[in-house]
Amino acid sequence: MFRGALALTLLGTPAPAPVQDPPSPVITVHDRVRHQEIDGFGISQAFRRNELVRALAPERQREILDLWFDRESGAGLSILRLGIGSSPAGSPYDHMVSIQPEDPGGPDAPPRYVWDGDDNSQVWVAKEARAYGVERFYADAWSAPGYMKDNGDDKNGGTLKPEWYQAYARYLVQYTRFYAREGIRITDLGFTNEPDYTATYASMRFTPRQAADFAEVLGPIARGVRVACCDSFGWREARAYTAAIEADPQARRWVKTHTGHTYASPVDGPLPTGRKTWMSEWNPDGATWNESWDDGSGQDGLTVASAVHDALTLGDASAYVFWLGASRGATRALLQIDETARTYRVSKRLWALAAYSRFVRPGAVRVEATAADPALKVSAFRNPDGTRVVEALNTATAPVTWNGVRGRATAYLTDEANSLTPSPVTGGTVILRPRALTTIVIDR
Repeated sequence: MFRGALALTLLGTPAPAPVQDPPSPVITVHDRVRHQEIDGFGISQAFRRNELVRALAPERQREILDLWFDRESGAGLSILRLGIGSSPAGSPYDHMVSIQPEDPGGPDAPPRYVWDGDDNSQVWVAKEARAYGVERFYADAWSAPGYMKDNGDDKNGGTLKPEWYQAYARYLVQYTRFYAREGIRITDLGFTNEPDYTATYASMRFTPRQAADFAEVLGPIARGVRVACCDSFGWREARAYTAAIEADPQARRWVKTHTGHTYASPVDGPLPTGRKTWMSEWNPDGATWNESWDDGSGQDGLTVASAVHDALTLGDASAYVFWLGASRGATRALLQIDETARTYRVSKRLWALAAYSRFVRPGAVRVEATAADPALKVSAFRNPDGTRVVEALNTATAPVTWNGVRGRATAYLTDEANSLTPSPVTGGTVILRPRALTTIVIDR
């Protein structure tokens, strides 16, 4: 019986109406229930994709950099993932140039490193990112040089020969030193990318046990840099690598961040570690360029927003790194470069990521947030400066009204027609539009 209804007893006198429990709040934030600390959100521009950007006019370059890194007009990204090259100079477009392209004469021979100060334009974008305030630079190797591997090729998988472990570790650390020479501090260092997948491009296999063994070698040589492992092809597959490292006291000592991709399997729970975890590479599958927010293709902005939410809330991920920031042709990157027209196009995937990255800053802590309606995907964060952020992804086809905002706040709407369009929150009420992402930023 609803409040206000009138009932009669057998004696003809009114019976007290039962009091109905108040409805559950649309969104409830539990500030005191803390989860993971956030390291940031980022992109990779490996495999020479920065050269596409640098071929554009300077004003177009600046526009793209603003879209990636500016906190007022763009995504405010805070992590840049760099690709450590393995191929000889002059290799095809999709490969990265090695800092030691030729065998120096064996694993114990004095190394013969080369450095051009450019690194396929990765130095340029790193310097630009740093000027915007980016401080996390994650350098990751897809493969050791071919002569260090049992297949003699930087491509097509193959395994690092044990006698080259020390030389490969020194090779990786030298890469960080070259960047230091350019004024860029590599903060995070990965020695393998998708070690459980053989690709026709640069790739190298490690079993979980082999990855733990190599981490024991790299760690003491790479002091001062956070070692990351292992960028597995899928999130569930990454658990075996994390478990192997956690079971090895020496490997566990040196590996500070556990990383995984979400191509083979999505984030469905945390990795088995108390260390930081990153979703370090993913973009949607597909064969076309897609700029839509919500078209059911699986390549749209809504898909990316949902994936970011799941990584943060199901996987307790401290970082989310997208692949790629910009590319060409039928790409699912955030931006598409048109080499003929010398311009670019922007997808809603950028704004899906920006809704998190611009407002949830490095050092933020995710706090518990729940929604009464399962169609609402909700997460909440407290930034180091005291601002609070609530991300509400309404996957339903009807709007939802939330009356629970306390404090001065601004809501930023992202959907088909809006890209972080701001509006002040009045009376503590926010309308969560259907099939849309609403970012509520509450002042200190």
